[in-house]
Amino acid sequence: MTVRPMVRVVDLHKSYGGHRVLRGVDLDVARGEVICLVGASGSGKSTLLRCVNHLETPDAGYVEVDGELVGYRPAGRSLRALPERLIRQQRAHIGMVFQSFNLFPNLTVLENIVEAPLAVRRLSRAEATAQARDLLAQVGLAGREAGYPRQLSGGQQQRVAIARALAMRPKVMLFDEPTSALDPELVAEVLETIQQLAEQGMTMLIVTHELGFARHVADRIAFVDDGRILELGSPRSVFDEPRHERTRAFLSRLNRTHTHREESR
Repeated sequence: MTVRPMVRVVDLHKSYGGHRVLRGVDLDVARGEVICLVGASGSGKSTLLRCVNHLETPDAGYVEVDGELVGYRPAGRSLRALPERLIRQQRAHIGMVFQSFNLFPNLTVLENIVEAPLAVRRLSRAEATAQARDLLAQVGLAGREAGYPRQLSGGQQQRVAIARALAMRPKVMLFDEPTSALDPELVAEVLETIQQLAEQGMTMLIVTHELGFARHVADRIAFVDDGRILELGSPRSVFDEPRHERTRAFLSRLNRTHTHREESR
């Protein structure tokens, strides 16, 4: 019996004006699998993530999460767009953490986390609050419920953002360069939180430039280049034995940058 993937991306295309950002991307993500998307800036990684939860509408192709079309319903041999209300319901099952933390500055840490479960999942306030406290403990922020985002470090704010996404009990988590806005000394605490989610079996798609982290946490690496997945395989095969010249050039360039930064310290 064929096991259905948790996420299926089929022949995905996306353009902005005359600029083609995605050029026929196909990708299956198994239940509980972690795939890290790596590649140069502008290669289409973030757009791919945003198409998975329909923050961007594909020009062609489609995405399924747990067997359900995202953003569309079948209509004969074509697809018909869902109303925004139903798309929002689908997004409740697809957690997303952005580069910037996107917390509500006028709400406390606890209020930031309980807001969506109250409004979308219709939890009681008591249930949402208890869940939020558990999630804050899970991301190492127990006792910070009454604080405001401005009182937290960037790493702490990003961990609150992760807790907020988890509060919707998503089937899959999407991370769009979750450490790129952080000072170097704060990166590890966020990556550790993501590592814990991987160990708990959360299905994840992660856009990252942290290749050491990707090697450690990912089941597979997808190297994205010019809107296509050029290489897909284990961290060892992609990082140590890349098949494509463009992959080799990207890794060499990244290694030179990392070496230069180390020498400058």
